[in-house]
Amino acid sequence: MKVFISADIEGTAGIASWDEARKSGPDYGEFREYMSAEVAAACEGAYAAGAREVVVKDGHETARNIISARLPDYVTIIHGWPGNPHSMMCGLDESFDAALFTGYHAKAGSSANPLAHSFNGRISRFYFNGELSSEFTHNAHIAAYHHVPSVFISGDHGICGDASSLVPNIRTVPVSKGIGPASASMTPQRACSEIRAGVEAALKGDLSSCMLTMPDEVDMQIEYSNPTEAYRCSWYPGAELMSDCRLRFRHKDFFEVMRAFRFIG
Repeated sequence: MKVFISADIEGTAGIASWDEARKSGPDYGEFREYMSAEVAAACEGAYAAGAREVVVKDGHETARNIISARLPDYVTIIHGWPGNPHSMMCGLDESFDAALFTGYHAKAGSSANPLAHSFNGRISRFYFNGELSSEFTHNAHIAAYHHVPSVFISGDHGICGDASSLVPNIRTVPVSKGIGPASASMTPQRACSEIRAGVEAALKGDLSSCMLTMPDEVDMQIEYSNPTEAYRCSWYPGAELMSDCRLRFRHKDFFEVMRAFRFIG
């Protein structure tokens, strides 16, 4: 079995402040350790389920957060951003049996996580076929584009709920819940234990039941924080400026949506 893991940090157990998520933050080192531990736990769960190839994509900010020495020796890790349309799913292709997501967070506009956002600070809202959506929505469709089921996710309650709505049979481990600017969370040790067990159970289940059906056409709309971003990105071929801050891109070929987001996202 070959497994792909996309890892983020803002849905890591205990996190509640940007000082814990950014390299310049005084508490970043501690939460980098927690992120690495959760990824390692997911790798261990995958191995227990029979996976012998595990590829991890560090998907947070610089993509140089996970401490490689904390991971098992059967893991391949991708650090940095090559710049291709796969972004947080870089390295994924049709050869994988399943996609897992760790440390994922609620979408922009959600109260489920004090660090809720969608992709970056330029985007205030992200819509996928009319629904206010998250990074997971986009990335799960990238997996489905390659015929890979999304079988497991850990993160805050908000993203786990959204993931279950999109992929009803996905296994979830909600590690935290937002309380305004604060967070109520399980301990990192418990999170790792539940992630390890959850991944193993997910991969021993019916993987095909987690295959997302691709839509015939994707209507992607991005609302920017600044109208100058919307104007600049409106020059991408096929993009439509809907209002001062809102842009639309529609296409039947999802790869073209991926490609467009690489330049306008």
